[in-house]
Amino acid sequence: MEAIIASAIAVLGTLLGSGVTLVFQQRAAERGHEFTREERLRQERLDTYTAYAGALINYRRCLVHLWFCTHEQPPPEDADEVQRRAYDLRSVAQESLFRLQMLTDDEALGQAGEALLDEITDLHKTDSRVELDERRRRTRDGIGNLVSAAKQRL
Repeated sequence: MEAIIASAIAVLGTLLGSGVTLVFQQRAAERGHEFTREERLRQERLDTYTAYAGALINYRRCLVHLWFCTHEQPPPEDADEVQRRAYDLRSVAQESLFRLQMLTDDEALGQAGEALLDEITDLHKTDSRVELDERRRRTRDGIGNLVSAAKQRL
């Protein structure tokens, strides 16, 4: 009888140990999957924020070039060609903005990105060099501020 009780206790102990091990392994696997998912999302956000900042810089540079083509001594490039390039770069920036808005969980960051794109779009719509220089400074600082804000979300 003692042998049967000892065997039953041994079997129950083994089952209990296996059950506890299974629970801990499942939790460890879940934590591993969660970590992998969070890291993948973090990397995706980093790529998106970087791509958007780069798209804004390229778009901004093209609009400044367009302003100089139409207001000052034009370089040997046609203003219409620069305008077409600006449209293409705006499309790239808008696509990057949509991706940023989809990936960020911070509504304010998405809105700030959209407001900055609008401000950059208005960059070439100035008549004076002084106003252009002021808008260039504001948009440059705006891109820097957006990058800093995005960095805080990583």
